[in-house]
Amino acid sequence: MFKRMLVASTLAAAVFAAQAGTVTVVTSFPKELTRIYKTAFEKANPGIKVEILNKNTIQGIAYVRELPVGQRPDIFWASAPDAFEVLAGQKLLDNVAALANKAAPAKVGNYPINNPQGLYLGQALAGYGLMWNTRYMAANKLPAPRQWADLMKPVYFGHVAISSPSRSGTTHLTVETMLQGEGWDKGWHQVLQIAGNCAAVTERSFGVPDGVNNGQFGIGLVVDFFGLAGKYSGFPVEFIYPDVTAVVPANIGLVAGGKNADEAKKFIAFAVSQEGQQLLYDPKISRLPILPPEAMDGKTPKGYPNPFEIAKRAKVHFNSDLSESRYNVVSALFDQTITFRLKELQAATKAIHAAEAALAKTPNPKAAALLKEARDAAFTPVVDAGKVADREFLAVFAASKKDAAVNKRVTALEDHWNTSARQNYERAKALAEQALAR
Repeated sequence: MFKRMLVASTLAAAVFAAQAGTVTVVTSFPKELTRIYKTAFEKANPGIKVEILNKNTIQGIAYVRELPVGQRPDIFWASAPDAFEVLAGQKLLDNVAALANKAAPAKVGNYPINNPQGLYLGQALAGYGLMWNTRYMAANKLPAPRQWADLMKPVYFGHVAISSPSRSGTTHLTVETMLQGEGWDKGWHQVLQIAGNCAAVTERSFGVPDGVNNGQFGIGLVVDFFGLAGKYSGFPVEFIYPDVTAVVPANIGLVAGGKNADEAKKFIAFAVSQEGQQLLYDPKISRLPILPPEAMDGKTPKGYPNPFEIAKRAKVHFNSDLSESRYNVVSALFDQTITFRLKELQAATKAIHAAEAALAKTPNPKAAALLKEARDAAFTPVVDAGKVADREFLAVFAASKKDAAVNKRVTALEDHWNTSARQNYERAKALAEQALAR
């Protein structure tokens, strides 16, 4: 008995020791990035191991929220500042202001690099834009896009890919950037027309750059590091920042109630240090540092984008409070009207393009009226700007779905959006076909 107790005690001590030297990181970042940081940090800190739990941003928030104090991961690391606002609002982050790199500017454009309350730090900077495969574009005789609005043109039908905001924090930021830049109603008109031209809505954000890199898709809507990583890794791709873009921090934070706060603080400090920032230049990562080029010891590659210059000319001053307030609404609306109704939206868009081409050759007032009606049916959001400004409406989507009444109401609204979208797309297709017939 004593011997068994001794063995059990020894094993427990060994497990505790292993846990005490392990930093658990929940992140949406790709393995290429996390592997490089894990290797460099462990080399610099021989007594500490890094455990990576890869989850998309939405899953990561839920994972942290659902675990009890003392069992939570130590670090949350992701691109979406609005996701960190959600965690901060739920008291799930501890103050890390003391770990900030003093060489980092206070802001990029008008956006704070570090959370003013010290609850999370900027670890890299990110902008949103378009990547395309040069060989694919040449083979299909497609012009290179310059602005989001270019992707609404008929020439790009079937050549574009996007992920879903509910599955990708960076895609959520891309869509939210367009909505903030154009306004809710006009922004959704644009998003719906681009989506109608899409060949696919991928399950993960990685699916878009992977598809563009290998020539499956011509163009992808992506966060900049996906496009830059493809380009600097030797794929035949290019990337551009549209005028309507934003530059915001990708963040890192210390989870409240994690297992190993002291070791986790060392990892955070390393990630924002000059050494940690220089890792961002690795071609497999290709991210923009929070430190200006003059603070990088001449290590900035020639021609590398300067995020502080991009931010100066960017037309969107990203509002993370606004994004957080409608986070779940944007994700649910995109899924119900685009992800789950992509085939119907594609069919309506194709019919509209065909009618537009015919009308351009042979003007017809009645056909033009039918076509306008078709476009309004297909590309008008089922939730308008007035509704999304209603605090009570937003509160329903912010509440926990574990509440049966809340879940029932949210499900009913989502079902209504889905049904309305299907009916709108079918009607749009029919109207466009009538216009073509005339």
